[in-house]
Amino acid sequence: MVLRVAHFWPATAMSQKKVLEPWCATITEQSGGQMTCQFYPAMQLGGTPAQLMDLAQDGIADIVFTLPGYTPGRFPIMEVMELPFMTIDGEYSSRVAWQIYQEFAQEEFAMVKPLAFNVHDRGQILNNRRPITKIEDFKGLKLRAPTRLTNKMVEALGATPVSIPMPALTDATSKGVVDGVVLPWEVIPTLKLQEVARYASEINAPDPVLYSALFTISMNKYKYEALPPKLKKIIDDNTGANFSQQLGRTWDEQITTARQKIEDNGNPINQIASDEVARIQEAAKQVEADWIAEMNAKGYDGQAIVNRAKELIAEAKQAKDAAATTN
Repeated sequence: MVLRVAHFWPATAMSQKKVLEPWCATITEQSGGQMTCQFYPAMQLGGTPAQLMDLAQDGIADIVFTLPGYTPGRFPIMEVMELPFMTIDGEYSSRVAWQIYQEFAQEEFAMVKPLAFNVHDRGQILNNRRPITKIEDFKGLKLRAPTRLTNKMVEALGATPVSIPMPALTDATSKGVVDGVVLPWEVIPTLKLQEVARYASEINAPDPVLYSALFTISMNKYKYEALPPKLKKIIDDNTGANFSQQLGRTWDEQITTARQKIEDNGNPINQIASDEVARIQEAAKQVEADWIAEMNAKGYDGQAIVNRAKELIAEAKQAKDAAATTN
């Protein structure tokens, strides 16, 4: 059985090389070759990145790796993981994302079989206008952000959000269509954005993460249900909370290398001080309040979802700190 695996990144991207290919190698080995993967990077099965979930739902692809946020309003509950300053990292926060899915969001993903949810490493800021050291430095900048809530955050900080597909970002930045981006460091060298945007600013621990975008690896539900029990078990054994955490860890592991490439290009990387982070966090609180109100209007208990996410993140931080102490 050949599983068609589709995503929007190039074939050389971390998401295929360090996530999908090792995962597929594992299920191929454990199934004795009964399950293998054929990769379709860069939307080779047609459509746009926003249509990847439809490709999985309709069976055009068997497995997709994408962002639910590419279709705003379709997966509202899982947006909680994209609220400003919600997460702490990729690894432990991704396990929380899976827990939120299990507790609140199974119905909104009922058309597919989710295999994992993850968030990336810390979202940071790169621009070609000026160093960002305080909230006032955002004012007037045109910034590309990846999701609906990140766009709202950018606006709350005084910048103008601009929606541009990721493949067009480098050209748009070099031509001044946007002044910069909010992205994890891992993406910057892949797109060579450090060559067209000079100033980098970051928020690091112990301060919370500026923003995260949520990803999912999801499978066609009927393809999964048609598997014999032995192959279903192999899929189940290699997905879920542990797989989600592993995905987040893969993103975290890219930070040092990607950051070094930015520095090697001569880009100054500015650390935003904790007191300024607090000011940015205060300004971004309205995004959370608006999201809760939106969810309430849709018939959900928005505050309960936010409270639970924060509770799980606090537990995750304790687990992360304990693991660091042990190691």
